[in-house]
Amino acid sequence: MKPPEGTFWIGPAHPFDLRDAYVNFRADLTLASAPGRAILRLSADSRYRLWINGTFAGRGPERSWPSSMAVDERTVTNLLRPGANRIALQVHSPGHSHFAHVHRGACGLICWLEADGVTVLRSGLGWHVMRDRSWADRVDRVSIYGAGVEDREMSHAPDWTEADPQGMDPARVVQGPEGPVWARLRPRVTPLPVEEVRPLTHPMMILDGPPLNRTADPHADLRTVMALSSPRNSTGTQEPAASGVTPQGTCIRVFDLGESRTCLGGAEITADGGGTLLVSHAERLRDGLPLLSDPATYCRMRPTDRFILRPGRQMVEGFTPRGARYLVFALDSGTPEPAFHVRLPGYPLQERPLPPTGDATLDGISTICRRTTVACLQDGFVDGVWRESSLWLGDAVAQDWALRALSDDPRPLLFAIGMAAEGADAEGFLPSVLPGEVPAYAVIDYNFAWVELLAGCATHPGVADAEGLWRRHWATLCRMLARMALCIGEGGLLRTPPGRRLFLDWSAMDRAEPNLTLNLRYLHALQLAARMAERIGAGEGDEWRAQAALLSDAVAALCHPDGWSESPGGAGASQLALAFLILTGLAGDQAAAFAERITARSLAGDGTPALASPFMHHYLFQALDRLGRHDDILAIIRARWGRWLREGLVMTPENWSIDFPDGSACHGFSAHPLGWIAQLSRVKAD
Repeated sequence: MKPPEGTFWIGPAHPFDLRDAYVNFRADLTLASAPGRAILRLSADSRYRLWINGTFAGRGPERSWPSSMAVDERTVTNLLRPGANRIALQVHSPGHSHFAHVHRGACGLICWLEADGVTVLRSGLGWHVMRDRSWADRVDRVSIYGAGVEDREMSHAPDWTEADPQGMDPARVVQGPEGPVWARLRPRVTPLPVEEVRPLTHPMMILDGPPLNRTADPHADLRTVMALSSPRNSTGTQEPAASGVTPQGTCIRVFDLGESRTCLGGAEITADGGGTLLVSHAERLRDGLPLLSDPATYCRMRPTDRFILRPGRQMVEGFTPRGARYLVFALDSGTPEPAFHVRLPGYPLQERPLPPTGDATLDGISTICRRTTVACLQDGFVDGVWRESSLWLGDAVAQDWALRALSDDPRPLLFAIGMAAEGADAEGFLPSVLPGEVPAYAVIDYNFAWVELLAGCATHPGVADAEGLWRRHWATLCRMLARMALCIGEGGLLRTPPGRRLFLDWSAMDRAEPNLTLNLRYLHALQLAARMAERIGAGEGDEWRAQAALLSDAVAALCHPDGWSESPGGAGASQLALAFLILTGLAGDQAAAFAERITARSLAGDGTPALASPFMHHYLFQALDRLGRHDDILAIIRARWGRWLREGLVMTPENWSIDFPDGSACHGFSAHPLGWIAQLSRVKAD
């Protein structure tokens, strides 16, 4: 994508304004008349919010590698007017990489505006910029996965989107459209998000507590005051009493969104003498109260933002959407009743209705799977909305399958494939988080998931040219499989290369190496790659078939008279391994017996083999489908996902039990039964 001549990436006046920097950019233009059609194209590192003539116009861009930054294209015709117009953008640079952003030591913005075919504005030296110092830059991260907590002093917040604030500097040119920080520009792949703003008027609970003790950690402050709070219910009914603020303490209001959503809570407040508003996010209740994460646990979750109020009326809203089912507002200011709201960004999915199956349990499971699938669509697939909102390469396999039940939209699938290919490292391995430079999470088996995604394009109704897509990514596929072949060790079996993570599953399966499941996934990928090569006439097919034959012989060493084992002398084959023995053809005449064992274990409460997680049941269902055992698939779905339905869950959690620190109650990879129910319903109808 090539912008008009004279368009530049611009940044803050000081090149090292990076750590949790909120940077305000502004440009003015004069139009002789209202345009018939106006298009604004823009990108930023890492996230932006846009206002035109004081009206909020959206946020973006799509997550990107610095090697190719996504450009949003927005139709802004109705926001422009004859005469003076003001474009205002706020860009947040965390100053570090995280699970949705790769940092390259710069903060920047690029944009250009076209009105009736003429470029009327481009980013460059004519723009003005200021560091918004109302946002603190010495904050903890929300979690190990994300950027910083938002801690804002409202008395320092400039009025800059419409008024003429003091202290703006000329923008600094960082580079041209292509340069050392951002190598090139590309069109956005996924659609622009849509946003609903919903008033919050009926809290599910109100608690009164002592005044907030304002420290450097707002999440700890909230946990402390929550522990000392008591429910307000002076009416003697189940309905909370009127929710005015306790003058000498903190009033905590909890709103239930009904399901986990990407969300951004806010409030219009008239503060008599200042005060503090904390906004926090929870996915579950414990003992009737929102479960506020303990940041001493593994994920280091502290999803609480703070706003220090100024006297008078103000609109309080954060920059970055979070994720939650329960929004918690803690206000320690004696004020008139605030007006709370929630902003709900979402993917504009054109859904087709789910046909009824005639089975109430399956219909109910489809409903909770649908909610989860839709909630976990942002700019592509994300794992969940609360803890991470990360695009994991391996998760996309199950999430794509679920989405096919709702829509033929291929863009989330194509985005995952392309982002993985672009992020291949110097050795040829693919990243696990897209985008992300997180070596500790470089999952070796997710390289094979990418091959599965490529092969799956051949059956995706929305992919018009699967073979063309394969050719575009063929060099990446060849390089990755060539590098993987170098990891073959003693006995002809693949071993995890140093510095890479062996994931396999969330289950308690044997991970000792050489590992049966890992090698079966590798074999499956070689077989899929060889079939793709045959379809497009690529010469690598013979080599991959030969490698697959050698690997098949080597894997046989993990079969002994008593059966298959996950590792030499280790535990017996897991459910997942049995599924891949069927999918690779190595099960032979034992395939039916393996299918019986898979089904019996999923229907049983305990026993062997090692039970696969909800995520990896997708591969179990693939194996059962290969053998035409459709009734077994539906029986497992009724039993295992039906339990969640009976327990009243409204989304699919990440594992059979999430009674562990930071367990996610909404995880996209667990919603794949949606795809199976839809497909098997069509098979039955035919």
